[in-house]
Order: sequence, then C-alpha cells, then structure tokens
Amino acid sequence: MRYDVLLVGSGFGSLTAAALLAKRGLKVCVLEQAKYPGGCASSFKRKGYWFETGATTLVGLDEDMPLRYLLDATGITVPVQQLEPSMQVHLAGGEVLTRYKSLERWIAEAERVFGKHNQRPFWEHCYKVSQAVWRTSLQQRSFPFSNLKDLLLSAAHVRPAQLRLLRGAFRTMQDVLLQYDLHTNQVFVDFVNEQLLITAQNHLEEVNELFGATALCYTLYSNYYVPGGLINLVKPVVDYITRKGGDIKYGQQVQRISRMEGGYQVSTGKGSFESRFVISGVPLNNTLELFEEAATRRRLKRHILPSAHLNGAFTMGLVLQGQKPPAVLHHQVHVPGGLPVIGSKSIFISFSHPEDRLRAPAGELVASISTHVQHPQQNHIQDKAVIEEAIVDALAQQGLIQREHIKLQQSATPGAWIFWTGRAYGAVGGYPQFRHIKPWQMKDARLDHQGAYLCGDTVYPGQGIVGVCLSGIIAVEKLLQDHF
Repeated sequence: MRYDVLLVGSGFGSLTAAALLAKRGLKVCVLEQAKYPGGCASSFKRKGYWFETGATTLVGLDEDMPLRYLLDATGITVPVQQLEPSMQVHLAGGEVLTRYKSLERWIAEAERVFGKHNQRPFWEHCYKVSQAVWRTSLQQRSFPFSNLKDLLLSAAHVRPAQLRLLRGAFRTMQDVLLQYDLHTNQVFVDFVNEQLLITAQNHLEEVNELFGATALCYTLYSNYYVPGGLINLVKPVVDYITRKGGDIKYGQQVQRISRMEGGYQVSTGKGSFESRFVISGVPLNNTLELFEEAATRRRLKRHILPSAHLNGAFTMGLVLQGQKPPAVLHHQVHVPGGLPVIGSKSIFISFSHPEDRLRAPAGELVASISTHVQHPQQNHIQDKAVIEEAIVDALAQQGLIQREHIKLQQSATPGAWIFWTGRAYGAVGGYPQFRHIKPWQMKDARLDHQGAYLCGDTVYPGQGIVGVCLSGIIAVEKLLQDHF
C-alpha cells in the first residue's frame, strides 16, 4: 500500500506529526521496531508492573506550550493528575528543597536554602525568559531557517519580545550567574548544574540562556502524572491516528530509506513501503545510516554528535511493598563524590501515584530510577551490582526507600537502551546543549529538501516530551509549507 507519509519510529515527535497530518486528511503510517509505541516517552510491563521506559515527568499543557497546541488542534484528551509540588531536590549537604509551582513560594524556598543574595532577581529573570521562549516557540514554527521562505515567514511573525530574546542565544547560564553574582555560591552552582543535566543534558558553562532559563523553570509550570504510566499519554494519540485512517505497524525495524520516482521506499526486515513523504523520528545518528543518497548523508554528517558528547543512562526499576507513599513523587538526589564506575553526581527517582492501581496493586509502589552515563559507547558497564548498591544506599540515606520494602529490583545499562529502542550508543535525553551551537545552527526539520523530514530529541528544539512534541509540529509545518 502506498501512503502519503511514512514515519520512522513512534516516539512522541513522530506521533505528534502523524496526528497533525492525519487531521489534514493525509494517509499516514508509523513504522515502529518495538511492540509498544512511544519510544522514550512510554512504559513497559514486567512481572505484572508498569515501569516508565525513559521520561517520567510531563509538562507542556499550559497556554503557549506545544502539548497544549497538539491536544487543542486534535481534540485528543489525556488522563492526567496535576502534581503540586512536582519535585524535591536532595542536596549533597543533606538539605532538601521543594520545587514549588508558585514563583513566590519557590523564591522563598531558594532563599531559605541558598541565601537571599540575588535569588529573587535571578529567578524572576529566568521565569520571564522562559515565558517569552514558550510564546515564541509556537509563533516561529519556520525556525530554524533552511530556505528563503522560512526566513520570510519568520520575519512576518517577528514580535519585539522575540528580538529581545536574541541576546540569550549568545550568553550561557554561567554568564547569567555571573551577572547576578551567584557564581561563587557553590551549593547553588551544584544545584543548577544537576538540574540542567536532567533538562538540557549539559552544565551551565555550555547551556545558553534561552534553553537554560527555560529548563530551570520547568517546575514553575504545571507538572502532571499520567495514571498507568506514560503509555497512557501515547495511547490516545495512537488511537486518534488510527481513527483518522492512519496505520501503526509494530515489529518493523527500518533498514533503508531510498528515493524513488514520486517519493520514497522505506525498507524493513519484513518488507517495504512506499510514500510521497517520509519523516524520521529516530535520532540523527540512526537517521544518517538509513539514507542511501550521498547528498543527504553529507548534509546530515555536519550535525552528528559522537558518543563522547552524548549521555546514556543507567536505569533501575523497583517494586516497593508496604512502604509509606511519598508526599512528592519526583526526587533528584545529589551524590557526594559521584556514583562508582560511572561517576554520575545525581540520581532521579519517580514513584507511582499511591492511588494508581494500573501500575501496582494496593500497598505497592513502582519506582523508576535513572542516572547519567557519559560517553555511553566507551563506558561499558560490566558490574551492575556495585552501581545498584550505591544507588539504593543513596536513596535509603535520604529516606526515600527502605531496603526491607524492596520486593523486586531490576536494572539496565546503555546496552539495554540499544536493544529496547535501537538508539545509537544507547544515548538518551537527546543532543545536549552546547554554547558553540546556537539555536539557528541546530538541525532543522528538512532532511533532503525534497520530501524527507526529521523530528525528535536530536533536532531543534531538543530534549523532553514537550521539546519533541514541538519538533513534530515544526516538521509538519515545513512539510505543508513546502508542498501544499
């Protein structure tokens, strides 16, 4: 069967694009190598419990945010429970701070922990930048530019507030801390670095102000829990696509994308499919290997980041029986001296909601744990047990878990991510932000300037469910702009 658009992978960027295209009446087909949709924004079932595959937090439903745009455009509804507060951070010195949604409450909390010196102007500034960034993200859907029409359309949508953001592309978060004389407050610097790592995949000397301020402020927007796990964020989108006449085909690992007369041929281990257009929702490193055309490969190569610049993840899943449910579901725990073998300096743990009977029965909780592994291609983990023990010990010291309540324990290295998702090197979290790569230098949605496009966490704007959702919106915008 010939389709209008074939989409490679069912990550949330691909699903966003597929839903918006299906709404326009195009015949779409999503090819997914796994048996579950959603990629890194999904859940998997093991021994009767639902664990999160990768992402565990959900933002983006507020006004001017991409996920809100998707749901409003399609009428899709997602079952969510708002979390307040969304997170607590356990610092290396033993202090625990709560990331409140209210800016005033958060500033008071930051002043309590880090001291009053310039916390208020710093956070007010970051929040103002983040609001402007979110507004601009949907106003400028032709960004980054890769042809003259992009530039003209972007110019037509320019607002004075957008021009004021330009300076932030040339400043790092380190510059912002210097501006507010916070760079010598080491406890605060460590806090900022570890918060940036889970949102921008890099530290303050590399992350520009636009991404950094937005990343640091994500807890100041509505955060949500999805009963049953993030698979239930994905399922309503999949259902919408199929109701609109689209197809989702599982167990279809794409091996090659070839140009043909009038479109593309996409080959998998089980056969081949034809379409007028194609959208890759897998990372740039994987996408490069799929295209045969030399010009497309050359165009992509200059945007590719090697494993040395990427992060993998060491993940754990716990089932806790008889443990008192935590008041806050998401926690970041700083680890003095770092974890053994991998050196990571923080751990992120997310608990299932105590009333969520879809993920675990009454009296039990599921905990999803992750920590960074730098240069995943090089850092092969031979002994998982020593890392597992250090993580459990760190979480137990903070009172987040008790060993005697652990009913089930499992862990996975970046090698497992290669097996689960097929992502090159087992890299997760997307391409990190780097100061030498300005937003307009990031890879845009066009692959070959003919009919192939790209979305996901390795192209603009980058990480997180909300980021890949925006990338899917932009891919659709450019496809329609080019051909309709």
